Amino acid sequence: MSILLDNNSVVVIQGITGKQGTSACTEMLAYGTRVVAGVTPGKGGQTVDGVGVHDTVAEAMRAYPDMNVSLICVPPPFVKDAALEAMAAGLKLIVILSEGVPALDTAEMLAHARLRGVTIIGPSSVGVISVGKAKVGPIGGPTPDEIFVAATRRPKNQKLKTAGHAGTIGVISKSGGMTLELGLILKNAGYSVTTALSIGGDMIVCSDFADLLRLFEKDRATDAVVIYGELGGSYEEQAAVLIKQGGFTKPFVAFIAGTFAETYLPKGQQLGHAGAIIEGGRGTVESKVEALRDAGATVVDAPYDIPKALKRLLGVKKKERA
Repeated sequence: MSILLDNNSVVVIQGITGKQGTSACTEMLAYGTRVVAGVTPGKGGQTVDGVGVHDTVAEAMRAYPDMNVSLICVPPPFVKDAALEAMAAGLKLIVILSEGVPALDTAEMLAHARLRGVTIIGPSSVGVISVGKAKVGPIGGPTPDEIFVAATRRPKNQKLKTAGHAGTIGVISKSGGMTLELGLILKNAGYSVTTALSIGGDMIVCSDFADLLRLFEKDRATDAVVIYGELGGSYEEQAAVLIKQGGFTKPFVAFIAGTFAETYLPKGQQLGHAGAIIEGGRGTVESKVEALRDAGATVVDAPYDIPKALKRLLGVKKKERA
C-alpha cells in the first residue's frame, strides 16, 4: 500500500510546456506514471513526449475523465489560478513544484482545498513518490529506483537483511534534497519506502507533517515514519501534539536540522527556506526536539543515526505484537 499515489493515479501537468514541466513529464513517464494530459493556455494541440497539450484543465478532463492528480509547475504569480482551476475540475490531489508563491495565495489555495476536500502538497515541493507505483514531480530524478526501494516479501527463514526486508518506512521532509538523502540512508540500511515526499519549506505549506502522519497511520503497509525537519515554523511541534494525543501511534523518528545556524549565525540572520521563522520561543531546534521527545517520539542527532533508531523501535514493536 501507500499514501496519496497508487497504480490508479492519472496525472495532468499544468505548465507542461515549460522547462520544469517537460522534464518532470519525461521522468514520470519513464517511471510508469500515467501522465495523460498537459495544460498550457494557448498551446493546445501540441505534444510533449507524446502527451497531448490542452488549453484548460476542463478541456483535458473531458478527454480523460479519470484524471485525479495535477502537477503544477507554472510561474509563481499563476499558481493560485492553476490550483483553483484544477480544483474546479474535480481533481483531488495537487502537487505544486513552483517556488516563490506568495503566502497569501497559498493561504487562499489552502482554504479552497479544505472546503472541497482536496489535498495539496507544496508549494516548493520536489514531488511525491509511492515506490513502485507512481511518482509526481522530479523526486528521485531520472533514476528513482537507485534511491527508493519498494517493499518486497521476505523469504521464509531468511536471516540476511537486504533492501526491502528490514521494514517499510514513510518519509516526509521539508527539504527536497534531504528527501533523497533519507531514501538512500534507508536503502543502504535495508529498509524499503512506501511513500516519500517533500512538503516544501515555505512559511505556509498546504499539507504539514501532522496531516501526512494521519494518512500514514491508516496505511497498513507502513511500519514507521521518518521526517526531516528544520528550524523555523511550528509544523514539527504540531506533529508532536498529534502524537501526544494518540493520533499517530507508529514508530516515529525525526531529525531536526539547524543547530549550527542557531548557534553560530547572527541573530535575525535569514537562512534556509522561507519558513525558517522563529517566534516567541517556538520554531527553534530546541523547542521542536523538546516537544517531540515529550510526546514520545525519537529524535536523532544526525540523519545517519536513523536506521539504528528504527531497528530498535521496530524490534520493540514486534515484541509488543508477539
